[in-house]
Amino acid sequence: MLSSLWKKKASLIVGIDIGSHSIKAVLLHQGNDGYVLEALVEETMPRGAIIDREIQDIEAVGKVIAKLRKKIPATVSDAAVAVSGQTVITKVIYMDVALNEQELASQIEIEADSLIPYPLDEVSLDFESLDVNESDPTKINVLLSAARTESVEARVSALEHGGFNTKVVDVESYAVSRPFDLVLSLLPDDAVDKIVATVDIGAVMTLFSVTDAGEHIYSRDQIFGSEQYTRSIVSYYNKTFEEAEQAKIDNDLPPNYTFEVLAPYHTILVQQIRRAIQMFLTSSGKEKVDYLVISGGTALVEDVQKLLTEELGIHTVIANPFANMKMGKTINSDEVERNAPKFMVATGLALRSFSSWHI
Repeated sequence: MLSSLWKKKASLIVGIDIGSHSIKAVLLHQGNDGYVLEALVEETMPRGAIIDREIQDIEAVGKVIAKLRKKIPATVSDAAVAVSGQTVITKVIYMDVALNEQELASQIEIEADSLIPYPLDEVSLDFESLDVNESDPTKINVLLSAARTESVEARVSALEHGGFNTKVVDVESYAVSRPFDLVLSLLPDDAVDKIVATVDIGAVMTLFSVTDAGEHIYSRDQIFGSEQYTRSIVSYYNKTFEEAEQAKIDNDLPPNYTFEVLAPYHTILVQQIRRAIQMFLTSSGKEKVDYLVISGGTALVEDVQKLLTEELGIHTVIANPFANMKMGKTINSDEVERNAPKFMVATGLALRSFSSWHI
């Protein structure tokens, strides 16, 4: 059981988002007037260290985290990290409302064998009681989360190699939704009561997460990311992968790249998000998504906000969880403005310092 890892802690926790392209970290402090951004760090990951969201080289990842560690205040050693991908399962199940926490835990362990398609000795489980079921008041909704123990332990080991103590192991699709309140100001006033989808597009994975009136109701991962865009640059302009990544950052690409690379990627991007929305609508019975929030590295791709608003007919904004935060003394405001969309997951993990939220 990972209950000791998934519970709220009083000390400050740095949120560490371990991605296949880079590791990102956020440290927040809660002041009298809201959150203060104390640290914002990104370090590039060696290619191949993570494949399909699974750590392949713990030592290599640990070395990157150790570099990042030097830029985090020495007084903060606790960290939150997340798991994602095919080895992670979350389900809302229904249990007898009369059961206490201990009885609930025992019953869930008994029933987990039929709920999880992995041997239980290879899985770490946790759960959180949500609310009484509307259809049957004798039942309570319980959020069950499960992850392959080897995935959890690999992240814990990598953080340990890098000089951190793991206090929280979260699920990425929940972490990306947690800063919802921080991006509300970017949306129209009625968004607080509407269906808002957050689409976090990383290098190889897209997290699609939906809230209804601020309550998380749906999440799904899909294999798609900005690496396809980078590989097109590699293919068209005979660059190395690293050169292509740098060319994207520096906007140092030939004029015809708009037609050769950008337009085809835009087309695929719209298709992927439209498909994710349709799957959500079909499974949830909802009629529409009212607003889109785009985060991750792909949010920085040229004209994404305009493209999605026009093609999908949904009001779209680029995420900035730091929009209304105060900046710490060491923070470069220009860097925050440029890179904010990439730090949604790390911000969601950093918020575990102040609230347990869902799981």
